[in-house]
Parts: sequence; structure tokens; C-alpha cells
Amino acid sequence: METIKKRLKALAKKSKALEPSPSEREKMLEKVRKYLDRFIQGMPEGKAYVAGKPEAGSLQILEEGQSLSSLLKIYRDQVERLGINPASGGHLGYIPGGGIWLSGLGDFIADVTNEYAGMYFGSPGAVTMEDELLDWMKEVFGFPSSAIGNLTSGGSIANLIALTSARDKMGIKADKIPVSVIYTSPQVHHCIQKALRIIGLEDILIRYISLDENHRMDVKDLRRHIEVDFQNGLNPFMVIASAGTTDTGAIDPLERIAEVAQAGNLWYHVDAAYGGFFILVDEKKDRFKGIEKADSLVIDPHKGLFLPYGTGAVLVKDKDAVFHSHHYTANYMQDAIQDDTLINPADVSPELTKHFRGMRMWLPLQLHGIKPFKACLEEKLWLTEYFRERLKSEGFELGPQPDLSVSYFWYPSKSEDQNVFNDKLLRALHKNGDVFLSSTVLDGKFVIRMAILAFRTKKETIDRAMDMILAALQKLH
Repeated sequence: METIKKRLKALAKKSKALEPSPSEREKMLEKVRKYLDRFIQGMPEGKAYVAGKPEAGSLQILEEGQSLSSLLKIYRDQVERLGINPASGGHLGYIPGGGIWLSGLGDFIADVTNEYAGMYFGSPGAVTMEDELLDWMKEVFGFPSSAIGNLTSGGSIANLIALTSARDKMGIKADKIPVSVIYTSPQVHHCIQKALRIIGLEDILIRYISLDENHRMDVKDLRRHIEVDFQNGLNPFMVIASAGTTDTGAIDPLERIAEVAQAGNLWYHVDAAYGGFFILVDEKKDRFKGIEKADSLVIDPHKGLFLPYGTGAVLVKDKDAVFHSHHYTANYMQDAIQDDTLINPADVSPELTKHFRGMRMWLPLQLHGIKPFKACLEEKLWLTEYFRERLKSEGFELGPQPDLSVSYFWYPSKSEDQNVFNDKLLRALHKNGDVFLSSTVLDGKFVIRMAILAFRTKKETIDRAMDMILAALQKLH
């Protein structure tokens, strides 16, 4: 026993380093605060994109501890300053995540208190907080209070939950898989195809419906495909609409698609990961009519509410479908199962251990209220219009009037192939890096995309982007 006591004393002395003293915590917090203040203050003039990769061995784990100051420098040089700066207002390339400052405080509190938000028994307050957030989203999107919801890591897991529920509700298994059909837009987010493979539906039939001139799903073509498939003895079972595609930001005609899905008794799923929260903008509410008729819905607060990456959400109307796919228990969980009426987050998601995501969303919504978020979303719509007008005045060709804040453009070069020229132009923009733009190919045409959703993007950002574009254009000419 004495040997054990001595060993425990020695180990306790060494492991004490994991619990810094109050004074040590104060010093660390001050260093981190100064680091983040410099980071935020430097963004307006800093690069949105820097090509490069970390130095070999710079991030490897060492046996001995290092100072916080040296580690912050390593992080700055080898992580923060390389690639896309997703916290920058100049990130106009892919659909940006947010990263509002108050969410960082929420995460800090959640991480230190280490609440477990998977089971009500473990943390009734954390689960209730997340339930309140989900109830708010049900109200926003017109879903019934009885709908099941979950805060996920993002749209990929949210779509996975919804599609798994649809699969089981519609009985798509075994020999039924090869004759069952899903209908969607060719611009549907690729996490849909990934999710289908993961849940065993790789051999499902997918019909990509033609699009109109605004890149929205053609409902007549949808109806025709479904009718033909029924006549041929196939099993149409799900329609997937988009409320804001990644490529062009298009909102499919949600109301009319809902009518088609209901007529054929198909599961109706809407992926609104990017565009969903634009429903908060009064001028855009009508574009979302019909979203409340979906059987399942995905939205990403880390996009439309400007929260840090890792904050998605799913709403599903059929509780039994979600439970069939995700609810399971074990003997060691018997203490946690005290009330069968409770909906534990672990019952409706693949995740058992999960980050307490509620605090990063609840804290800013409660402190700021909803109005600043609405204003920021409306601002992005007007910035998109401003960018398009400036591009048009400089001779660029534009895609159709966008539904939201994603649009595209190209320069109609007469000196060489337009696809080649615009590829060169984008490379020049990436080399500059003041503002980050991306590209896509639509009907064989190489185009440059703008995705305006970062909360720090302002008129000055667009002006800076135009300066960068015009300078690159002049060099190419």
C-alpha cells in the first residue's frame, strides 16, 4: 500500500500541469486575447488566400512541452496564414462559414464546462438548450412542434440523418434498392451522393432533372420522369430539392415540387444548408414557400447565421422513421433511460459523443437578438447586386439574376478561348489573394463564382475585389 501511495503522489505531481493555476490561466488568456485581437484587426488589409503548405515537421508532436507564445507563433505561421482565411470578409469563393466572436466565447464556456449534450440524463440543461434552438428553427421554417431535430456537425451529417430516415420509412432495402428512384437537381450538393453510398443506396437510381435558365429544377421534367418510372414498374420514393445550390445559389420551385411529391407519395427532402436562413429576410420569404411541406429539411447555422464551422441542423417530421434508424440502447445506459418520452440527441443521430454545439448558437442569438442576423443576410444580397453591377460596367458577362448571394461571371475575351482566358484570370486572382474567388463549369463554360456570405464582407471588400480583378485583367491583356 505504501508503494502505491508513493507512486500516486509522484504521478499527481506530474499530472498537475493539466490544471493550470488561476494566475497561469490569466496569463494564458491574456496571450490568446492579444493574439486574436491582432488577428481580427489585421483582416481588413490581410490576404484572403495565400498559397503554400506548412514547413515539414513544424506541427509534429514533441515529447516535451513548449511555451504558449512559441505555439501561437507556430499556429500563426503554419496554419492561420496559409490557404483560405475563412474568417475573412474576403472569402468569396466557396460558401463561407462564419466565426462570429461571441460564438468563440460560447465554445470556450462549453469546452471548459464540458457538458455532454448527447443524453438528457447527462445534462438536462444542455439538451434543453439545443431543443429550444431546434424549436426556434421549426417556427422559422413552418415545421410542426412534433418534428424531430438535431444539431449536427454540418450539412453532411444532417443530410445523412434525413436520407437514412427516408430510406427506412419508405422500406428501401434488399432487392428493392436497384428499382427505387430518387429525383434531384444536377447541382445538388455532393454530400447527398456520399450519404447515399454510406447508407447502402449506392445502387439506387438517381434521375437528374433538367434545369431552367435560372438553374432551378424543371417541375414538368420532374413530373414526366416520375410518371414514366411508375409506368415502367420502378419505385419512385424521394425528391430532393435545393434551397440555395452551391454552384449558383438557385432555389428550386419548392411549392410545386411539394405538390408533385405529395401526388406520388414520395418523401420530400429539402437541402437548404446554404440558403435556408435567407427566409429571415422579408423580401425573400416568398421564394421559400413550400419548404414547410418537406418531410425533412437541412439548414446550416454555420453558414446563414455566421457561426463557426461545425454547426448544422436537420428537422424531420416523422419521429418513428428517425428512431428506427438511430435509436438503440445498451445495458450500461440503463441509468440514463429514465423517461421514454424524452428525445435524447443520441436517439436521432449517428453521434453518441457529440460536441455541445448549442452554446455557440444560443449565446449570440440571445445576446444580439435576431435583428443583426437579418440585417447581415440582407446586406449580402445587396452586396451581390453591387458586385454584379460593377462587373457589368467593366465589360464582364454575368449569369442570370441570382436567387440569393451566389452568382458567377466571366470575361468575354476575344483574343483567345474564353475558358482558357478565364482560367488564367482566376489563377492570377489566386496569386494575388486579396480576395478569394472560386470557379465552376456550367454547360461547358468555365466561370468565376462569387459566394457572398461571410459576415465581415462589406462594400469595401467588393471594391477591393474589383481592384484586384481589374489589375489582373490589365496584366493579362
